[in-house]
Amino acid sequence: MSILGLKKKQPKTFKVKVSTMDAEMEFSCEVKWKGKDLFDLVCRTIGLRETWFFGLRYTVKDTYAWLKPDKRVLDQEVPKDSPITFHFLAKFFPEKVEDELVQEITQHLFFLQVKKQILDEEIFCSPEASVLLASYAVQAKYGDYDPNFHKPGFLAQDELLPKRVLMQYQMTPDMWEEKITAWYAEHRNITRDEAEMEYLKIAQDLEMYGVSYFSITQNKRDTELLLGVDAQGLHIYNPNNKLSPNKSFPWSGIRNISYSEKEFTIKPLDKKKEVFKFYSSQLRVNKLILQLCIGNHDLFMRRRKVDSIEVQQMKAQAKEEKARKKVERQILAREKQMREEAERAKEDMERRLFQLQDEARMANEALLRSEETADLLAEKAQIAEEEAKLLAHKAAEAEQERQRLEVTALKTKEEKRLMEQKMREAESLAVKLVEQSERRLKEADHLKQDLNEAKDAERKAKQKLLEITKSTYPLIAAYSSPPPPTGPESPDTTLDMGSMSVRMDFKDSDMKRLSMEIERERLEYMEKSKHLQDQLKELKSEIESLKLEEQQQAGLYSLRSYAEPPYIPHSNDLTIFGWDTTI
Repeated sequence: MSILGLKKKQPKTFKVKVSTMDAEMEFSCEVKWKGKDLFDLVCRTIGLRETWFFGLRYTVKDTYAWLKPDKRVLDQEVPKDSPITFHFLAKFFPEKVEDELVQEITQHLFFLQVKKQILDEEIFCSPEASVLLASYAVQAKYGDYDPNFHKPGFLAQDELLPKRVLMQYQMTPDMWEEKITAWYAEHRNITRDEAEMEYLKIAQDLEMYGVSYFSITQNKRDTELLLGVDAQGLHIYNPNNKLSPNKSFPWSGIRNISYSEKEFTIKPLDKKKEVFKFYSSQLRVNKLILQLCIGNHDLFMRRRKVDSIEVQQMKAQAKEEKARKKVERQILAREKQMREEAERAKEDMERRLFQLQDEARMANEALLRSEETADLLAEKAQIAEEEAKLLAHKAAEAEQERQRLEVTALKTKEEKRLMEQKMREAESLAVKLVEQSERRLKEADHLKQDLNEAKDAERKAKQKLLEITKSTYPLIAAYSSPPPPTGPESPDTTLDMGSMSVRMDFKDSDMKRLSMEIERERLEYMEKSKHLQDQLKELKSEIESLKLEEQQQAGLYSLRSYAEPPYIPHSNDLTIFGWDTTI
């Protein structure tokens, strides 16, 4: 009973976690499953049919091993963890990826694995090739380059170049991104699977592509060497140079590979060539080398044979699938082109609509402005018509004024001529008056001189008479009553005295008369001078009024350029007659 109870307690399943390059899967496996059962389950799960390239790898101690298909999983040296971890990876690599990789999933898994090996520097790649490969990786991830969407910095989170390349040059991430983007922009219209295939085409030409390296010695005491196993054959390298092999053994030139404990023997197909032997100290590594040699040789021979029915069907299906996808891409491209054209047409129509709306709005505004302008022009036309009538009326008035001014100018000329004649007459009259005044003054001077002389003579005569009177006064007193005349001398004496008195009286009356005449002439002269000054002032006021009137008329008359300006006498015109108006 206890034994049966222990058997029932043993688990019938175990957990497995399988990691691919882009996913992780967990399976519940039966204890009796072999490696092939688990491998087929993974392949079915991911839809892989080209199973011969892949295997389930696990880690054991300090190395790795591949799960054997014909042995139970739990009977192998797999980790005892739960779940047991396996990595689904490419175990063998094709010679030409474009000819051998049929399925897209196969291409994608190879692309991811080779890309990781390059970034982890398991495969050496030059900086130039690294940038080109990175551009195809970006095309596979992001599709066609669109400058409006792929702004600077969009690759900042992506690992695209090996650290060795980044450290080799003193370039910023932005500079590397600019270089990658320059190539990326050239890959337009390349699909994801095409970009991944282009990536693999470039990668398969790298020296370390698809090569598995192992440490060996040519004999037990020699320096260590490296053994490289790939799809082409076996290669012997120096430990510090994995790029250029010292010796190569292509699969086509190998007749047999034998393994005995730690010794490997490579027998060339040409029996004349020397047999090559090398040693490996680790048993697990020796088994792994043997597995890789058998598997790569089998694939090498398989490539040289006609494809199996399964492979032919896969290739036909893949061809049909590619043709179908090509047609779909073409249809999608046409639809995309038509959609882009429709969007462009829509944008053009919208732009045209906006343009027409703008034009309509501008036309409406222009119409409103035109109507406003028309109203304004009509108003201006009316104003202009009224102004024209007013100007015509003013022109008529100006014409009448011009005619009146012409008549006035003629009258002014006549008046000027008469005025000049009056001025000349006044001048001649003034000259005559001046001459007469001078003559009168001279006569007055002579008369004053005669008067003075007469006054002197009178004074002298009076003095003389006084003297005579004084001398005859006693005689007169003695003879207070005059005696009768006795002789003829008395009458004569009386006569002489009377004549003297008469003569003296005559002198006084003559002087008075002369003074009165002089005074009268002086008054007449002053009256005439005053009268002449009044006439001159009146003439001067008339001239000033004529000047003012002519200036006013000239202001109106200047509106008509053809009218003759009236003559305006200057204030100095009076001096040309030789007469000063201030007299």
